[in-house]
Amino acid sequence: MIRSAKVQDVLTLQQLIAIYAKRDEMLGLSLHELYENLRDFSVYEKDGRIVAGCALHISWQDLAEVRSLAVIEEYINQGIGGSLLKYKLAEAKGLGVSRVFALTYRPQFFVKHGFYEIDKSELPHKVWADCIKCVKFPNCTETAVMYCF
Repeated sequence: MIRSAKVQDVLTLQQLIAIYAKRDEMLGLSLHELYENLRDFSVYEKDGRIVAGCALHISWQDLAEVRSLAVIEEYINQGIGGSLLKYKLAEAKGLGVSRVFALTYRPQFFVKHGFYEIDKSELPHKVWADCIKCVKFPNCTETAVMYCF
């Protein structure tokens, strides 16, 4: 079941994201950042347990970002990540957003779901505000991908 994240989910989301952040596969998030952006997040719950999470962050009038898409390892390759991504894309479309991007180390996953690779320079400078916190800034090794409706 996919649902909007609740305050009670924040610690679980932080732990899930931290797994990937420790491997330098995702930007970690503080509790403050998670609470502040809680409305961006949806979770995938299976048997009463949160097994995945994902955020959709509005960046501009016609642009949103899929962020922090994370699935507990034992649930990878079961379609959960794809289901969450489709859910967030439907949310973006419902909000009137025409383009959704992601910065990722797994571009093939996004391409499989209708995204295409773009040059990072095509993204507006406003997008890079979060990147300043990253230890890899300004030498980002993520791939930018875009989805258009």
